[in-house]
Amino acid sequence: MKVYLHYALVLLIITALACGILAMVNQQTKPIIDRNLQEEENNAREQVISSAKTFEKQELKNGKVYYIAKDEKGKEIGYTFISCGRGYSSDVQIMVGIDTNFKIEKIIIIQQSETPGLGANCIKPEFSEKYTNLEYKDLTVDKDGGNIKSITGATITTRTVTNAIKKDVYDLENELVGITFKQEVKDELI
Repeated sequence: MKVYLHYALVLLIITALACGILAMVNQQTKPIIDRNLQEEENNAREQVISSAKTFEKQELKNGKVYYIAKDEKGKEIGYTFISCGRGYSSDVQIMVGIDTNFKIEKIIIIQQSETPGLGANCIKPEFSEKYTNLEYKDLTVDKDGGNIKSITGATITTRTVTNAIKKDVYDLENELVGITFKQEVKDELI
């Protein structure tokens, strides 16, 4: 019995030391990681609306964050936000840039862990180009009768990106413009 208590005490001490070291390392690296992620988001924001000089952070009623893109004179020229959806094997995060008419200027996949050679092809420029100049009502995958051609072997990833963008553009336009849409469109987005 005494041997078991000795082993338990030694294991407890080792575990406490390991946890303490991990907490210390996390405390040192978390600000650096957060700063790097913020810089990546800022760079992606600048890429999706390249003519913008400043971005002003705003929040929708549902808590979703978006940025108003402004030119050098302070005039609104568009909006950026991050859309997210569950793909085949991971969450896919997309930086979306839209103009003031709510047409997509550009998208960039900023985070994904989809299947290499299939869903991971969503990071290629030719995939992102499919979304340029589209409104939310035009965002439907070809397998569902739309005009966005699916990545071969990765329809789920294509649907994820398309539906995430569609929902967020709809929400932003609906709140900023204050228009209401037919119930069929609302049902389609859910």
